[in-house]
Amino acid sequence: MKEAEPRRPDPDALLAATARPGRGRLKVFLGMSPGVGKTYEMLRAARRRKSEGGDVVVGVVETHGRKDTQSLLRGLDVMPRRPIVYRERTLLEFDLDAAIARKPGLLLVDEYAHANAPGSRHPKRWQDVEELLSAGIDVWTTLNVQHLESLVDVVWKITGVRQRETVPDGALSRADEIELIDITPAELRERMAEGKVYMGETARVAAERFFKTENLTALRELAPRGPDGG
Repeated sequence: MKEAEPRRPDPDALLAATARPGRGRLKVFLGMSPGVGKTYEMLRAARRRKSEGGDVVVGVVETHGRKDTQSLLRGLDVMPRRPIVYRERTLLEFDLDAAIARKPGLLLVDEYAHANAPGSRHPKRWQDVEELLSAGIDVWTTLNVQHLESLVDVVWKITGVRQRETVPDGALSRADEIELIDITPAELRERMAEGKVYMGETARVAAERFFKTENLTALRELAPRGPDGG
């Protein structure tokens, strides 16, 4: 990335690092939408890895207040977040430099498509992940299908919502493993009703709009299978 253009790193240059020896391995927990259990399953797998003696560190995980997910963080090594001041607000972001210095055997970096706060080294979290992989660190992350660049217009036509946070398809295709976290639309809507995805009025509005059964069915059909057959 050129210093003169801090907001526009070259995606091709970042992805070209996949050819370098000593590169870390990337696993993506992929789902049709928020609430299917991607972060939950990633944390369960991380706990198993740690119980087997693995060096597992949580770089950043977003629980969104879900108690079941929060409980899985107990006993795991969770990195402090890096404060960034933007427009008189302090935002807490993933600390890329601290993660590279720590260089764990496995690092959890939730929400692959996340847009970083202004002032971060990279505009997008998937670019942070590319740097971690180039440093020889294995990374697990999570992604919803609507955040793939090639599907933005399709998802907009289905749901009426245009996603602003995206990941290049090339980044996902270079993943060493993709695990599809799949539940039925009916199961997801039941989770919504039980308050396991969003709470209160937010849950009601979401169920009536983005999380309509027909939307979820269409999104589920878009979920690609990964290099391991998904």
